[in-house]
Amino acid sequence: MGEPIAKIVRKARHSNYDAKPFTDRIKELLQKKNLSYREAALEAGLDHQAIRRILAGHQPSMTNCILLADYFEFNPNEFLELAGWPTLKVFEVEIIKGEHLPQEAVDVALAVHKISNPDMRKQIAEAILSLINVYFGLNKQKQ
Repeated sequence: MGEPIAKIVRKARHSNYDAKPFTDRIKELLQKKNLSYREAALEAGLDHQAIRRILAGHQPSMTNCILLADYFEFNPNEFLELAGWPTLKVFEVEIIKGEHLPQEAVDVALAVHKISNPDMRKQIAEAILSLINVYFGLNKQKQ
């Protein structure tokens, strides 16, 4: 068993926080959605100055990372990692008990996971899902 999460969080809190990766990502998402700092913060459930503080280089809390990830529709572990926090098992993808995925599905998931650009990864995943939906739609019509 690994180190307790509380200990990992304490270490992260006292380590040197590099704000650039997280602030760059937030700026990119704000620009993409054409949102002000205030709008995004309030819509994500944060106080109106939260994003201003993040962009000024303050490390966001784990809770703020999770709320922002939810608002921008990303896996919270991506935001936690960018903000210098440990990732949480609760946000990891889990296989349902008793369900065995075919190797092809695992290969596709692993290939998509290797894409470092989160926007590109999301677009590719959506494209794959739309192809699957088209396949199932065509199969229903044939029956």
